[in-house]
Amino acid sequence: MHIHILGICGTFMGSLAQLAVAMGHRVTGSDANVYPPMSAQLADAGIELIEGYDPGQLDPAPDLVVIGNALSRGNPCVEYVLNKGLNYTSGPQWLGEHCLPGRWVLAVAGTHGKTTTASMLAWILEYAGLKPGYLIGGVPKNFGVSARLGDTPFFVVEADEYDTAFFDKRSKFVHYHPRTLVLNNLEYDHADIFPDLAAIQTQFHHLLRTVPSEGLIISPADVPALIEVLEKGCWTPVESIGEGAYWQARILDESGGKFEVWLNGGSGVSGNSSASDDSDKRKPSRNAGLVGTVSWPLSGKHNVANGMAAIVAARHAGVLPDIAVAALGEFAGVKRRMETLANINGVTIYDDFAHHPTAIATTLQGLRKQVGDDNIIAVIEPRSNTMKLGIHRDQLAASTAEANQVFWYQPTGFDWSLDELVGWSTGTQVLADMDRLLEATVAAAKPGSHIVIMSNGGFGGFHQRLITALG
Repeated sequence: MHIHILGICGTFMGSLAQLAVAMGHRVTGSDANVYPPMSAQLADAGIELIEGYDPGQLDPAPDLVVIGNALSRGNPCVEYVLNKGLNYTSGPQWLGEHCLPGRWVLAVAGTHGKTTTASMLAWILEYAGLKPGYLIGGVPKNFGVSARLGDTPFFVVEADEYDTAFFDKRSKFVHYHPRTLVLNNLEYDHADIFPDLAAIQTQFHHLLRTVPSEGLIISPADVPALIEVLEKGCWTPVESIGEGAYWQARILDESGGKFEVWLNGGSGVSGNSSASDDSDKRKPSRNAGLVGTVSWPLSGKHNVANGMAAIVAARHAGVLPDIAVAALGEFAGVKRRMETLANINGVTIYDDFAHHPTAIATTLQGLRKQVGDDNIIAVIEPRSNTMKLGIHRDQLAASTAEANQVFWYQPTGFDWSLDELVGWSTGTQVLADMDRLLEATVAAAKPGSHIVIMSNGGFGGFHQRLITALG
């Protein structure tokens, strides 16, 4: 089958393209901008890339057009597909119908930590010899690619709540039908498509409805928004994580680089009353107690929570917790998730994907615990649609409290001015010119400094420009 993918350079669609090739399909695709690293991955997979959306790319007609959710009505290729009556679908629907049937799907959902937790989970399964397939919105360093089919029924998928396509406004994750579901957390986000938190909770409850009664849901015990979702009705056993919960982490150092994993650590079992009371998954384990101790290079309580969720999900797939603990000790991290890019003359530069106040805060808190009193410089491009709308403006200043200096980049197309953040801290500046931003960052960098570049995009090549300037 010839599959043509519109919007192929996005992380999800590019990963999907590689899965389709592995399944034996001929795949071509186009995007508004064809650029690395995804363009390089696609070229290596033998996928023909076209830049732009000239409808001529659809003549002769492919057997199927997969349309990314970045495309909308008015796009020349979208209009051509509709006018000519071509066969089309969305990426999540194609994945759900052609790749996931008959597989044990382990899905990771939540506002934060999806990519990291899914990467941890896939690595634990790999370490245990289960050779899973996966599709993740990032590149796990233990694998080097963002997707693969795998050799067993197990398949890990990052389950995004963003909408599916211009013709399907349900969240992507309703197409995946997981047997094991991780709910990391839940906050208001994606203000461009969700009017409020309740609308996102509705989509999460749709997801709960797809998990079988013989499956498992893993959820933190202290997130009110998720507790409310579970209380709407749950037909699946729930294992909880957190203080006083079924699974507990005991952090042994301030950075989160070492923590103990406890099963039913001296508490009752937490779950949802809608799930069967006699489920074995909700009974205290006869082997309750200390499972093991994770020692790894990651930092922050958020990563401890991610690791705990991955351990519990892997256990549902048959991996003993002590094996999972050992696997996390060899977890190499994910590209663009506090990835160390360089250390130049005593200045360490990190790349991080954080684009929500909570993610910014937890990342900087984790780094502070790790580096003590060292100088931390945060360079932030708030480019998500939610940021552009100013939904989180009141939380942004406080989110950078752990940084000594903060440089905000004011991109074009904002509905509000980041100058509102100046004055909250003596170390805060807002710069609208990339050259001035680079100069200010270089001037602030001293031996022993840690520069965290935060953006969910390419940031105009700022990362490499800074490395070159410092070098």
